[in-house]
Amino acid sequence: MKWKPVLFFLLACCAVACKTRPEPAVSSGVSDSLAASRKAVLHAIHYDLEFNIPAQKQAPIAAKETISFNYTGTKTQTLYLDFKENAGALKKLAVNGKEVPLRFRNEHLLIGPGDLKKGRNSIRIEFTAGNSALNRRDDFLYTLFVPDRARTVFPCFDQPDLKAVFNLTLTVPADWVAIANGRLQDSAISGTGKTLRFAPSDTISTYLFSFAAGRFQVAKEKWRNDSIEFFYRETDREKVAASRDAIFDLYKKMVVFNEQWIGIAYPFQKHGFVAIPDFQFGGMEHPGAILLQASTLFLTKDATEGQLNSRAQLLAHEVAHMWFGDLVTMDWFSDVWMKEVFANFMADKANSVPGHEEGFALKFLTDHLPPAYAVDRTTGANPIRQPLDNLENAGTLYGSIIYHKSPVMMRQLEEVMGTADFQKGVREYLKTYAYKNASWPDLIRILDRHTPTDLQAWNAVWVNEPGRPVFDYKTDYDTATSQITGFTVFQKPESGTSRVWPQRFDISFYYKGLVRTITLQDSLAAQQVPRAAERKRPLFIQFNASGKGYGVWPVDTAMQAHLFSIDNYVSRASAYISLYENMLNGRYNTPEQLLRLFASGLNKETVELNLRLLTAYTGSIYWNFMSRQQRGQWTTQLENSIWDALQQQKNPNNKKILFGCYQNVFGTEAATSRLYGIWYSQDPPSSVVLKEEDYTGLAFALALRSRNGDHILNQQLQRIKDPDRIKRFRIILPALSWNAAVRDQFFNGLQKKENRSNESAAGMALSYLHHPLRQPSAEKYLQKTLELLPEIQQTGDIFFPGNWLQSSFGSYQSASAYHIVTTFLKQQSLSPSLKAKVLQSTDQLRRAQSLIR
Repeated sequence: MKWKPVLFFLLACCAVACKTRPEPAVSSGVSDSLAASRKAVLHAIHYDLEFNIPAQKQAPIAAKETISFNYTGTKTQTLYLDFKENAGALKKLAVNGKEVPLRFRNEHLLIGPGDLKKGRNSIRIEFTAGNSALNRRDDFLYTLFVPDRARTVFPCFDQPDLKAVFNLTLTVPADWVAIANGRLQDSAISGTGKTLRFAPSDTISTYLFSFAAGRFQVAKEKWRNDSIEFFYRETDREKVAASRDAIFDLYKKMVVFNEQWIGIAYPFQKHGFVAIPDFQFGGMEHPGAILLQASTLFLTKDATEGQLNSRAQLLAHEVAHMWFGDLVTMDWFSDVWMKEVFANFMADKANSVPGHEEGFALKFLTDHLPPAYAVDRTTGANPIRQPLDNLENAGTLYGSIIYHKSPVMMRQLEEVMGTADFQKGVREYLKTYAYKNASWPDLIRILDRHTPTDLQAWNAVWVNEPGRPVFDYKTDYDTATSQITGFTVFQKPESGTSRVWPQRFDISFYYKGLVRTITLQDSLAAQQVPRAAERKRPLFIQFNASGKGYGVWPVDTAMQAHLFSIDNYVSRASAYISLYENMLNGRYNTPEQLLRLFASGLNKETVELNLRLLTAYTGSIYWNFMSRQQRGQWTTQLENSIWDALQQQKNPNNKKILFGCYQNVFGTEAATSRLYGIWYSQDPPSSVVLKEEDYTGLAFALALRSRNGDHILNQQLQRIKDPDRIKRFRIILPALSWNAAVRDQFFNGLQKKENRSNESAAGMALSYLHHPLRQPSAEKYLQKTLELLPEIQQTGDIFFPGNWLQSSFGSYQSASAYHIVTTFLKQQSLSPSLKAKVLQSTDQLRRAQSLIR
């Protein structure tokens, strides 16, 4: 029958068509649509991973993995595994026990259609591990997979809402140790290597899977019928002796605090953390294997209050993440701020001391408001919650808004709801979504049930829009009696559409020996304050004296004469911040006037955190908002003011802060000779304690100002004993060279990814390369710095694009540098998030164009 040949021909055509059918299109990265499609069909994911890590950091790492999961998709669907490596890194692929051809497209390994089945499936892959997120150093490594960098090392479903269990086996050099999310089950030595098998991890997202391996010291402390592991490389015996017990104690204190406040016991199988030299973050919250910045952890017995606060805050922040981020994880990185806001918010609570509320208020104020304002005042300001279409762009969401504005927002939310109801809502949220994923709307819905306040309207202004309010006021007096007859407060946005910020703030009226304070809770563009009427004319008025409000607050110029005699140290700090923020907006003081005012208080301010704030503002005004000619006129006077204040201060920590300020701004021959003598003889001023890292910083400052700088640097290098600090010093060294050709070679080298691998040191080197004393000769690097930004964002960790820009542009003030930025932004098409980073990092450069006379 003739129909048989015809049918055979049709079937053959179909077979050819099926074989030549193009692969389904998929973009690079992890798009929101890809993530949603996988979330719908994948369940109960389990990774078995094996890495064979050689001692030589350049040598390849052979790896194997088996991914098993329940699958509810159709046979016609293609499943995509994320792998941001070259196709050549993939060696062999088997699906459900059957070897299949390798198909690789746009950073994805393609599985099926037809290879998968309903129910349980397994995928076996042999590959060479990628290096991008392994952070390999000469004799140790650590993984850092946030936000989507697990896929740069091994094939996986790299999205936060596909939580999984990880089984890890490491083969490492025999003299290495290792830590991971799971407990170490057993180890076996074979030849020069050692194989370590870890227990299955708890159910976690890919960005939280982690391990560290290498030559570490290991300390353990028994606790709760278990032990806490602490891996570190610090060689300074004084620092280790003064810090190790304190670190364990702080960690335990933070765990207990969170358990009690939240009502949920520590939710993971083990306790462990690692101190990483030159860590590019402050910390990273991998459960059972938290990574922490070594320089923040290890302190000497004479550490300053600021250093002790930083250590306590770091540990508290990362411990809080065990519940906020690890136990309950955002379902998409547009809500990454949720885990960060609660980590900072809970860290602030954990470090508050009962009966010492003013101290907590000061720490909160100085920790959060200046860095939040530094971004929110810019034309590139971003809202707390930002949209995200692809995880490859998630790193651009990070910054001071989510780390510092969001805790201010959360404190305002707690004030609106009341402490008890807020705590009930948060507890319900964590219990509801434990070991799962949730979004900000999920939390808002729960909190809404615990308050009559319209949280949706509140959320629209605080969370979904950028910027801050600018306040002003008008006072009417009875001319005969000097009584206040009318008091009106005005609020408007600094930029953008008309809106008001619902918040509580205070207004203080100062009289001789007396302060009267009014707290406002209303949110109106203009509002009368009847309670202010009938008061006598005060010496001066201060807005936001408690520091709890958020915005640009008006300054009563009469306050300046009384500034350093304000009794409440929180109110003084709030005044310093308001004066600086208004100066940037061209209100009340020129930079030179404010520098004179702040310098006059360096011998009067005795509270360490306040003095740190004052000296930071002094340095910022001096370098960023005064012309070279003005600086020349001011240098001697400013040096003398700082040195005299150093002699008058009694507190050793305050003396050290002032010494750092002096070191920052000095420029005369007399000051250079004085500091060189201190560095050379290692004989600091009375009661000023300087350690190795302090002398290293002093050597850097001298090298910037001296033709003998290369000799100073080489001599300082010989003094350093710790091998990790020697490596860091060598990275920074060429950026400080007096030889312009050496500096050129250093910058050109940064165009290669491998020369940026130590991002912390690279950022520090850039800040010296672009120091004001090296301008304008360094301006030639700025164009290329901007051109490299997209690559920096793709290859660097989450904070590096901002660090790259801030270290380069942070101290420029010239019109020519500003022209480079504006021209680049007009001619180049950056993503909105990267353009925002540029605008944020160059905001002071923009303001300098109008502020410098």
